[in-house]
Amino acid sequence: MPTPEPPPFLAGGGRATELILARDWTGHPLGLPDAWPEGLKVALSLVVNSPESMILCWGPELHFFFNETYIPLLGPRVDWAMGSPFDEVWADALAQAHPIIAAAMAGQSQRFNDLPWKLATDRGQADTWWTFSYSRILGPDGAIAGLFIFTNETTNKVLADAALKDSNEQLRLVIEGAKDHAIFTVDPAGHITTWSAGAQAIFGWTAQEALGQSVALVFTPQDVADGAHVRELTLAARTGHAHDERWHITKSGRRVFMNGSVHPLPDDTDGQPRGFIKIARDDTVRQEAAAARAQEVERQRLSLQQMPGFVGILSGPEHRYEYVNDAYVAISGERDFLGRTVREVFPELAGQGFYELLDQVYATGTAYTARAMPLHLDNRTASEADRFIDFVYEPIRDASGAVSGVFAGGYDVTDQVRAQRQLAEANLGLEQRVDATVRHLMAAEEALRQAQKMEAVGQLTGGLAHDFNNLLGGITSSLELVQRHIAQGRIADVDRYVVAAQGAARRAAALTHRLLAFSRRQTLDPKIVDVNLLVAGLEDLVRRTVGPSIEVTVVGSASLWPTLVDAPQLESALLNLCINARDAMPDGGRITIETANRWLDGQAAKTLTMAEGQYISLSVTDTGTGMTPEVMARAFEPFFTTKPLGQGTGLGLSMIYGFAQQSGGQVRIYSEVGAGTTVSIYLARSTASAEPAELPALETVGRASVGETVLLVEDEPTIRMAVTDELGELGYTVLEASDGKTALRALQSGAHIDLLLTDVGLPGGMNGRQIADAARTALPGLKVLFITGYAENAMIGDGQLEPGMAVLTKPFSLEELGIRIREMLS
Repeated sequence: MPTPEPPPFLAGGGRATELILARDWTGHPLGLPDAWPEGLKVALSLVVNSPESMILCWGPELHFFFNETYIPLLGPRVDWAMGSPFDEVWADALAQAHPIIAAAMAGQSQRFNDLPWKLATDRGQADTWWTFSYSRILGPDGAIAGLFIFTNETTNKVLADAALKDSNEQLRLVIEGAKDHAIFTVDPAGHITTWSAGAQAIFGWTAQEALGQSVALVFTPQDVADGAHVRELTLAARTGHAHDERWHITKSGRRVFMNGSVHPLPDDTDGQPRGFIKIARDDTVRQEAAAARAQEVERQRLSLQQMPGFVGILSGPEHRYEYVNDAYVAISGERDFLGRTVREVFPELAGQGFYELLDQVYATGTAYTARAMPLHLDNRTASEADRFIDFVYEPIRDASGAVSGVFAGGYDVTDQVRAQRQLAEANLGLEQRVDATVRHLMAAEEALRQAQKMEAVGQLTGGLAHDFNNLLGGITSSLELVQRHIAQGRIADVDRYVVAAQGAARRAAALTHRLLAFSRRQTLDPKIVDVNLLVAGLEDLVRRTVGPSIEVTVVGSASLWPTLVDAPQLESALLNLCINARDAMPDGGRITIETANRWLDGQAAKTLTMAEGQYISLSVTDTGTGMTPEVMARAFEPFFTTKPLGQGTGLGLSMIYGFAQQSGGQVRIYSEVGAGTTVSIYLARSTASAEPAELPALETVGRASVGETVLLVEDEPTIRMAVTDELGELGYTVLEASDGKTALRALQSGAHIDLLLTDVGLPGGMNGRQIADAARTALPGLKVLFITGYAENAMIGDGQLEPGMAVLTKPFSLEELGIRIREMLS
């Protein structure tokens, strides 16, 4: 009948397992082995697999189990002892065993060394000696589950000890002379027979305490459980020498590191082994230092291993690998790193720049950092060969400060780089679609805004028509009177009527300009302006305008920055603000005009909805009635006014707002009811210097140089006639054209032309800007002066003039036209 396969917990038990399997457990109090308690299985597995002589007694009757090492101690009882009650197995020793068992069951376990024991003669001699210990086993509920017995018969040792007593004494005297080493001898079974003073000094046990004890006395529990003390003696007996370098234990429980060796003692006169001698020195200090260093190295290794990025440590100028973490291997692929140089490990890096960077860091001691650097690896698949890495090469220095190696660390950012590229490609398409959508929306918004403005203008059509009719009536009446008086030869009052007609025309022009500013369609002619000088030039006009009941104070900032702005428009804006301030103080008060340099940081610029940077501010502050938050919120709306009907159109602040926006600036209101109002215009600083230019007196207008020719393009015959006559009186040769085709023929005729003077809005499908472009193509650098009553932005370059171009807004005086032409040609 074949031997049954042992259950897992009995694996490795040798003959002891065979004896367990050979027994019939049917009807046994413990039952069949598969049903045994888990604690019994675990304990029995430990016993049968131990090389030491061990016994396990289980249950109330202490059923007897033993391992293969214990079998020789049973004699003929071995055939039936497995699983039998302890009292049956050792019936001839109960008188001695029961007190020891009782003490162990009470938790008072002891170890007995070379204890004499009287046995029956069925297993040999009756007088025996044993080294053993009994200890109880507690179950999960704390109740006693069994008894564990570690036992070793020492009869032969005890008998040999007597024979060796004389020689041991002699050896003891030798051993006692060595004070700096632990020297002791053991018998063949491993029991201490001599104990030096050095051993006592190192381990703490006196000779009386150590003699007779197993050499396991000085071994750590872990080494004892592993059988290290037995293997050491076995090796020494077989080879004649066993090197011993390990941690040992002292009487106080302190660990000491002993470095020594074990040798067999000479046999006695009967040829029997006398045992072994162990000589060792205390190397605890050295070992603890080495352990501390090793612990620190391990701590650093674990720290590097746990880093999220890849890490490599390279030594020497040849960059030899001392350490790489798992992340380094993951990106590089499996390679033979340690002890080899970078050039040996990564031959494919030649030409990719990494060798050179490492050499540079080692030679200069200066770290190098790279972002998303491309890396090509030959040992990876096509999809993984090309990588992108963020990395740093950091010099490693020795105790003297010299560079001894390089730390290489970083991250694999391939996925991020690829994702960013994909996102950029997707965003490009999205941006193109969004851009097209935004353009459509902006066009629609602009059309809606213009429609709203035109609707607002329509609401004022009656009032505006009334104003223009009054102004035109004054002009036509004055001209009729001039014509009548000249026909009658009465020229004394002609000048008075001409002045009246001119004044009405200027008021009409001012109203037109205010409407153009509201629509943000007026053309600006920006120049470098010193705003302090501009304010000083208007101060008298402001004082006369606001009247004697209002005090005007001007506070100009020293070293005020220049700004690029259309000076006449800024003058108009300042005058409008002063008039508004006057109207807010019907009982008098104070107006303060102030200039200042402003540096807008991120937060201030965000508050003002402007870009960060340097600006100048022009502020008008009054001590008037102030504005409520509701009024301030609508102050820039076209045609919004708090003045009584007929006293304001509501275009003043909207014109100023439009002018500031078109000039790249901003307008802001600060007001408190009952305390007054401050309106500030912000304009960008210009790095150029202001060069104030004063118009020459009309009588000093320069005449044309010989041969200077002006090409005039104007569809209104009256204006064309007046301009031609005026320029002719100043000595210019004038070529006339009423539309674009005629102008082009003149340009292509080969005639010498110094300046193109053209209206913007012309009939025939070609505007003034198109004529100017054609003229400059034929005559590069040709000076161009636009004259216009509305000047659409699209016609002259989005509201900004190119070099060599200027604009003059209708209506203008003929003298002013002559001055502007002379300036441009000079």
